[in-house]
Amino acid sequence: MATKPPTGDPVQDAPRVQAVQHSAAGLPAVAHTLRAAQQQMGVRRTAQTLLKVNQKDGFDCPGCAWPEGDKRHTAEFCENGAKAVAEEATLRRVTPGFFAAHPVADLATRSGYWLGQQGRITQPMYLPEGAEHYQPVPWEHAFAIIAEELRALGSPDEALFYTSGRTSNEAAFLLQLFAREFGTNNLPDCSNMCHESSGSALTQTIGVGKGSVSLEDLHHADLIIVAGQNPGTNHPRMLSALEQAKSAGAKIISVNPLPEAGLERFKNPQTPLGMIKGAALTDLFLQIRLGGDQALFRLLNKLILETEGAVDETFVREHTHGYAQFAEAARTADWDATLTATGLTRTAIEEALAMVLASKRTIVCWAMGLTQHKHAVPTIREVVNFLLLRGNIGRPGAGVCPVRGHSNVQGDRTMGISERPTTAFLDALDKEFAITSPRHHGYDVVRSIEALRDGDAKVFFAMGGNFVAATPDTTVTEAAMRRARLTVHVSTKLNRSHTVTGTRALILPTLGRTDKDAQAGGRQFVTVEDSMGMVHASRGNLTPASPHLLSEPAIVARLARAVLGPASTTGWEEFEKDYGTIRDRISRVVPGFEDFNARVAVPGGFTLPHAPRDERRFPTATGKANFTAAPVEHPALPEGRLLLQTLRSHDQYNTTIYGLDDRYRGIKGGRRIVMVNPADAEALGLTDGGYTDLVSEWKDGVERRAPGFRVVHYPTALGCAAAYYPETNVLVPLDATADTSNTPASKSVVVRFENTR
Repeated sequence: MATKPPTGDPVQDAPRVQAVQHSAAGLPAVAHTLRAAQQQMGVRRTAQTLLKVNQKDGFDCPGCAWPEGDKRHTAEFCENGAKAVAEEATLRRVTPGFFAAHPVADLATRSGYWLGQQGRITQPMYLPEGAEHYQPVPWEHAFAIIAEELRALGSPDEALFYTSGRTSNEAAFLLQLFAREFGTNNLPDCSNMCHESSGSALTQTIGVGKGSVSLEDLHHADLIIVAGQNPGTNHPRMLSALEQAKSAGAKIISVNPLPEAGLERFKNPQTPLGMIKGAALTDLFLQIRLGGDQALFRLLNKLILETEGAVDETFVREHTHGYAQFAEAARTADWDATLTATGLTRTAIEEALAMVLASKRTIVCWAMGLTQHKHAVPTIREVVNFLLLRGNIGRPGAGVCPVRGHSNVQGDRTMGISERPTTAFLDALDKEFAITSPRHHGYDVVRSIEALRDGDAKVFFAMGGNFVAATPDTTVTEAAMRRARLTVHVSTKLNRSHTVTGTRALILPTLGRTDKDAQAGGRQFVTVEDSMGMVHASRGNLTPASPHLLSEPAIVARLARAVLGPASTTGWEEFEKDYGTIRDRISRVVPGFEDFNARVAVPGGFTLPHAPRDERRFPTATGKANFTAAPVEHPALPEGRLLLQTLRSHDQYNTTIYGLDDRYRGIKGGRRIVMVNPADAEALGLTDGGYTDLVSEWKDGVERRAPGFRVVHYPTALGCAAAYYPETNVLVPLDATADTSNTPASKSVVVRFENTR
């Protein structure tokens, strides 16, 4: 039987600390999966729902964007994917009566965990100016409020339209179309906070801002380097792919400041032997200092250049540009400087080099550990240099693999959710819809916060996500949001952003991935794009949580009609009735989506074209893959300070907190902890089990403090510490961003420790 939500908010700064685990999944993962699912959904609904996750005739998991193979297991989900499904398919409900009992001031004191545990929101809710409680509002009135505020703006650029990665292709396409017909490119999205650095680097170097490998490539690689990524918690189904690669003879190098259980040993819960014994995954663990990845790959590139016959000279000559300048820079790499930047030993790097040279097919996978540093873009460009040197792009079993975190974050960008759209995309959009899109760049996430702070933006509209909790510099962000005239959140469940409002606020409840979607044109489905460019259908199978919910495409279509009125000739009403009409228009605007409706009807969907992968054709300004040369950077570490990285616990997906345990790291019943190497802790006087305030240091001199964190001695890289977000987002300065991509530098925050007790 499903349980009721917690009434009290549990203490989160007094965890129990147990032994670190050295394997992931297995029987404990199965037990935790079933327990979490049954608590939220009950036994019958659990079976009804989980058997449809990631199936060809089912719905796409609302969690990560890891792809599925052509052959699907009956249980095609991981522990955290099941938790994501359970949170959405929960039987718990947040009704108008809940809001009547809880003023916004009360909700603002609750943790994100408590808010999320209350259940699905059942009706549109409105917070009038000066009111203490949200109150129910008819849909028509809600859209009229938004239209009133948008029409009153001095410029369309005073509006912000944020998109979360869970939004479908159809809803994302409609939102960007509406924003551009309204007159703005202010389309910040969660990509700005995660893989924007990847997209920037890959577009510059290979001409396509996406990964170049398929799931089959991973299965056939000789060497897989997993850098700055924790698949055991963030992309658990990736462990199955790594296991299959290992069984085929691949070697795996893990590059990470923390040892991660999933990369040590994977106990596959889908096989009896895997459940009992498991498979060792990592052959070499490089415990790198935060931000040292560029230095590591630069030195490896130098060593490759110095090894006779190691460079694929034919590939370099025929398919690349800028080799001479790159090689000149690479040859200056210094052993001593690299060992300082990385914290690694010479022996470990030489062992890695031997594995690189023995591999004919190499893949590099990465995530936020590479993308969220000031020098993230040149770091990823150096990874591309590393692969180009040996011809490892456009070859089966080789390539770049940025692992996207959210289920359709890549698809949203493909659909035009971007503050810096290409001219070609806007030209196609304008031709198809007879509109004139704005050509100037809009605001990304960081610049959106600045615009709200400075009074240059006045209306904030979010399609999913938890903007306030996900973004950096929490104090600044919350103050900026409160300056808005109207904040609007399209949501399935409560989160922190609903409690930090503008003068007026709306919550618009929407269908989830698990819900049936019936419109005037009949039963509908949506589509998503996974982390490797596969587009497929997603069909919910559950009765919606409330008859008052609207789908995301319906919300955007009705909003557009309310704001644009009869002057718009776009067929918004038809789009709401039949999503196939949206896909027809997408097929004429977005390259690779020709015959969209016919191709997505094939079970499993279709793969988007990728010129570097498919043809070794590189659509860059030079017409070739570009080697690049940039100065090697790494974060400076002042005396008596540590470099802090923000990260997820195992009971967490982005800002959604499923529970208060981080099982693999041995943390139970709490979240306000900071993991510190015992040697660093001794030098800084940080006792295991003691408490301390974290204070970040930045050039603006502003004190950013996260108080009351329990110290946990943990085998992190020397000089490095780790703590969970969103609790530590308050420490990340708004101006601390990656060059070029403007992504928050959340993985290299200089912190000192105060009030230690």
